[in-house]
Amino acid sequence: MTLSTDHLNRCIRTLESSMEMYRQSKPESIEQEVFRNAIVKGYELSQETSFKLLKRALKDFGHGGKRLDALPVKELLRLSATHGLMTLEEVERWFSYRDNRNNTAHDYGEGFAKETLVLLPGFIRDARALEVALRARFGERE
Repeated sequence: MTLSTDHLNRCIRTLESSMEMYRQSKPESIEQEVFRNAIVKGYELSQETSFKLLKRALKDFGHGGKRLDALPVKELLRLSATHGLMTLEEVERWFSYRDNRNNTAHDYGEGFAKETLVLLPGFIRDARALEVALRARFGERE
């Protein structure tokens, strides 16, 4: 099975750019709010894209699509560790990212953004590590 991680890679790069633009914008400006919103959406999209890729990858280990679709995200992450797609330490960090992501449904305000901004450097490292691991294991062969 081949798996393209191009979209995840693009999401990560966009998130990094949004963070940089946020940092460069004037505090409490409309521009900073726009970039904060872009960070929140980029964070959400990067996670959802990661989970979709993990589901596709896990099908290669014989797991059915319907079962994977019904699986809660934290179980999906645990299953990914079982098959060596992630380490247990990475899974624990992804639990934190997921818990933080679930808060976005309730709070898009400044408090959430500050909490998310603290997590983002680690999240980007972990998302990039996942992208690299999936590409190495399932990427297109030349």
